[in-house]
Amino acid sequence: MIDYKSMKSIRYRTPRLEVYTDRIRQNTQAIAGQCHKAGVSLACVTKVTAAHPAVAAAMVAGGADMLADSRIENLWKLREAGLPGPFMLLRLPPVSRAAEVVEVADISLNSSFKTMQALGAAAVLQNRVHKVIIMIDVGDLREGVWPDKAVQLVKDASLIKGLEVIGLGCNLACYGGVIPSPENMKLLVDTVKTCRQATGLALPVICGGNSSGLPIMAEGRLPSDVNLYRVGEAIVLGRNVIDRSPWQGTRQDTFIAVAEVIEAETKPSVPIGDRGQDAFGGSQEFVDRGLRKRVICNIGRQDVVVDGITPVEDGIIVLGGSSDHLILDVTDAVRDIKVGDEVAFYPGYGALLALSTSEYVQKVVITGN
Repeated sequence: MIDYKSMKSIRYRTPRLEVYTDRIRQNTQAIAGQCHKAGVSLACVTKVTAAHPAVAAAMVAGGADMLADSRIENLWKLREAGLPGPFMLLRLPPVSRAAEVVEVADISLNSSFKTMQALGAAAVLQNRVHKVIIMIDVGDLREGVWPDKAVQLVKDASLIKGLEVIGLGCNLACYGGVIPSPENMKLLVDTVKTCRQATGLALPVICGGNSSGLPIMAEGRLPSDVNLYRVGEAIVLGRNVIDRSPWQGTRQDTFIAVAEVIEAETKPSVPIGDRGQDAFGGSQEFVDRGLRKRVICNIGRQDVVVDGITPVEDGIIVLGGSSDHLILDVTDAVRDIKVGDEVAFYPGYGALLALSTSEYVQKVVITGN
């Protein structure tokens, strides 16, 4: 009889995600240095790794000024790991979880007066003061009030007991893909100045967005008033999120996904027979390359964004995948890939997010360069 219990103890099973924490620390050091030189504090975002404690610890060691995440559960994970704060909640808080938000987050981003009322009431009950950054929409059309509504919202929020309005922020290059520019940053800064004059509040924090703001900072085009960035992808993957090119001073080999070959056969490159939709409702187009050596790996769309991974080795083509299977063309691979062999991939942002979230993918922390 097979002892399945003992099999679960295998240290490096597949599929797995290898996490190179020293490389992440180096990336954090590089970007923290660039931000601090420009007078910008760095909130390191842990959400793409599901707040893996080793990743967060590497960010702290690399110079993070605070840790930020969009999930309440992830902030709890960071606190329970004993990591130092302050902790920022990035996704707008739900009213139904206001008490929990106040308990786990030192700062939250907000755009709703009703939500801030709930946060204030919860803070009073917990004998705390919860800090909020009010979000302004400067064109990307995700969260935030329009600039002409900012003064009234800041005034109203400043009267809520248990809250401290510490500044204004914005988000760019997410929903609408709008790139940070001197113009939309000036709009944010001018809105803050108008709110200061109208309310008498200090509003010391001006949060200019996420990783997408690094290029104008590096080019010296960021208004000096902007003093906080929320940075995730540029650190964890070493990428300029505007075009996914390598970001200066960083490494891109911070995470490697590894899957195992479970079938290796020579087959036609075009399916045979009448075709309908695939398992996900799509209709895939196939290129006729004749007979090719194809392998199947033990990872699929339940665990990874299939079109978001790049094989580490040359000559391997990602053909596609189903829920549980990844299909590769290895005809031109530099080695003879057989059943039982491992194949490695560099994940993009969406792929890393899925790999980190999937409970079926083992996370393996690897130290050393």
